[in-house]
Amino acid sequence: MAREKIKHNTLAYSSCECELSIPQTLDDGRQRVEVFVEGYEDVAFWRGIFDHFDNPYLRFEISVPNREDLPKGKKVLMSMLGRSSERMLLCVDSDFDYLFGDDTPQSKLICDAEYMFHTYTYATENYLCYAPSLHNVCVKATKNDSHIFDFESFMAEYSRTIYPIFAWYAYSARLSTENVFTLNDFKNCVRLGYLDIANNGYDTLAWLARNVGRRLQRLEEEHPDMVQGVEDFKRHLSLKGVTPDSTYLYMHGHTLMDNVVMILLTTVCDRLRQMSVHKINSSKKQGLSLKNEMSNYMNSLRSIRDVLLDNENYTSCPLYKKLKADIQRYLDSTIASLIARKGKSRD
Repeated sequence: MAREKIKHNTLAYSSCECELSIPQTLDDGRQRVEVFVEGYEDVAFWRGIFDHFDNPYLRFEISVPNREDLPKGKKVLMSMLGRSSERMLLCVDSDFDYLFGDDTPQSKLICDAEYMFHTYTYATENYLCYAPSLHNVCVKATKNDSHIFDFESFMAEYSRTIYPIFAWYAYSARLSTENVFTLNDFKNCVRLGYLDIANNGYDTLAWLARNVGRRLQRLEEEHPDMVQGVEDFKRHLSLKGVTPDSTYLYMHGHTLMDNVVMILLTTVCDRLRQMSVHKINSSKKQGLSLKNEMSNYMNSLRSIRDVLLDNENYTSCPLYKKLKADIQRYLDSTIASLIARKGKSRD
């Protein structure tokens, strides 16, 4: 007990020392712009986004709001919307707000806000799981560049499979009748329990299609009054750019990452590692040389999740291009105003 108390006091002292020794922010001559994000896990993502907009006039500093009275998250940033400005930006996950547009008060506020940027995808995780980038994630994690699985083809077919049930979930959310089809129901319906890598996951997708079909039939039988509304909502989704083969970009981000993409990556990476180990064991090396080769390979492996969280190969995504255009408009306007103000001050 005494040992625990000493440890606690040491930590408290260290914390105090850290507070006293926090260095001053460096002044590089550029105007500092505060960029607030929903949580600590979002800092790295938005840092990567704003790194694409380095310029000699503005310096972006990403952080979470320092609020003791409220938890971190989108609600906190929404409460700060009235104070947002050229020098204080807010960045949030779109959730369904991009898709809902002017249909709800919150979505209208977010879509119209001048100094709040939203992902367009459901969340930052959807960018990290951008299908064309997933092979590179496997390569970085396993150091094996063999193409044994077509992620783009699989995710397109996965999206087409879940599209009808996604439309039901999003429509019920827009009507604020989530009890019709809850998030938990949606997660259970679209998650992958396994990946059979043969035939590029054909059997897995067939299993998923059966699950989706059964749930869809139940929804249509239990809520026949909503069927036409869902069909009309699909047309609305298409106007927003949602296509059946891109559904995964708009679905719940954590479900996509944890219950779909990580299942794919784990299975594919396991196979790639097995291939590499077999290749090393089948080589002519023996004894210490073989042991060193195997040790070097094993030491080069990385955590799949860590590589995925560091993934920045989503810049070809059409939704990223929308976000980029929004930030560029802000940048052009703000820099022009800054230059104009400096010109007047010289006069």
